[in-house]
Amino acid sequence: MKLGTYYVVELPEPDDFEFWRERARSLIQCDVPPDRIAWIEPGSSGDLFAHGERRAPVPPGDAPAVRANRRFVPLAKNAALHSDPERFALLYRLLWRLQANPRMMEDKADPDVRRIEELDKNVRRDSHKMHAFVRFRLVENEETDGEHYVAWFEPEHHILRANAGFFMRRFANMRWSILTPQGSLHWDGETMREGPPAERVDAPGGDPMEDLWRTYYASIFNPARLKVGAMLKEMPRKYWKNMPEAALIPELVAGAQKRESAMVDAGALEFEERPETLAAIDKAIHACRKCPIGALENQAVMGEGPQDAALMIVGEQPGDQEDQAGRPFVGPAGQLLDVHLEKAGIDRKASYVTNTVKHFKYVQRGKRRLHQSPAAKEIDTCRWWIESERAIVQPKLVLAMGASAARGMLGKTVSISKARGAPIALEEGCELWITAHPSYLLRLEGPAREEQARLFDADLVAVKERLEELSG
Repeated sequence: MKLGTYYVVELPEPDDFEFWRERARSLIQCDVPPDRIAWIEPGSSGDLFAHGERRAPVPPGDAPAVRANRRFVPLAKNAALHSDPERFALLYRLLWRLQANPRMMEDKADPDVRRIEELDKNVRRDSHKMHAFVRFRLVENEETDGEHYVAWFEPEHHILRANAGFFMRRFANMRWSILTPQGSLHWDGETMREGPPAERVDAPGGDPMEDLWRTYYASIFNPARLKVGAMLKEMPRKYWKNMPEAALIPELVAGAQKRESAMVDAGALEFEERPETLAAIDKAIHACRKCPIGALENQAVMGEGPQDAALMIVGEQPGDQEDQAGRPFVGPAGQLLDVHLEKAGIDRKASYVTNTVKHFKYVQRGKRRLHQSPAAKEIDTCRWWIESERAIVQPKLVLAMGASAARGMLGKTVSISKARGAPIALEEGCELWITAHPSYLLRLEGPAREEQARLFDADLVAVKERLEELSG
């Protein structure tokens, strides 16, 4: 590197994190400080940097490896999608500083750390809005064989390509296009194609199905749960023009108080009727987006087992393997559970096995999805489904494994060590027994694991004996 050389890096795409990472590594290894680099994205004016060096410097053979904190990489990938023109300079500055202070990302007071967290949060919120507010409309086109659906969306950040996989999986059997001012996506059921930016007039204005959708929306609108401020925060007005049901909102809000009084008089304040079959629950949880977990790239996992099972086994949530297989307890924790159930003489196939939370909550780390425990609010939201399952199965005994499962059954947090080993009465004569989750055993080693395995086995034996008494 020449002394005082100023480098200009022109990114091929505004969301090209991999290009930025490759170029940033070589610049770090060539000891180029942040103030000697200009990061230029497509569409930006580069005239001020006409005399800067545009060729990437070649690191010396003995250059040390570039270090990046584990927390930095996922934040940087998301922050790179932000519309802030200074985002790539911020990412490089953080990476440069990490070489001298690998633990810098843990400093919540650092302004650069706070800024990348803010960018990450904004991008995640924008992606959530896209998942929630994209509305496909049927397009009549004689040249296409079959139905084709088109949606218009105006993202605040460069999230279109990053969210392609979500829509491809969610609408795998439907031919569709998503048009935005930044670009477009086209899925024909087999291949995803990218297209140029579009304008609002390129998208259809409506279709006959929208009258049905508006009727449905009006029927599920619950005035008893109306909070206008919260609704506007979650569904800002700028998205309303793309949503057929939005035209009904002012009228529904205006009449909410009157409708609420009528509903109170009728004794029908529930958000929805409880599903009457397990198949209905299965269908409903796949459409559920009542908490942020349902907006992740995952699938709902329904319980399985006999509908008249005497024993209902409840875990926390699906894991990575359960999410992929669409079945509960098939991963490492499920395999360990099978071993202990067999040891206690409990037939899993005769039990109804499910989870309190129906979707896999995780954080992306490279290609891996790492488990994250659901929050209390998320567990409480999902209680509607686990209670519906219990109402249909009507087990004699429920075995809740772990604190999340216990909260799902009781509506409050309890101590596993204090609650295990004794029955807790539930409605309709059902008993709740609480024990540890098998994944807890997997995290232990040596004597600690042996002791917890012994306690787990004792709990299962007690459940087996109690089941025999209740069935006797």
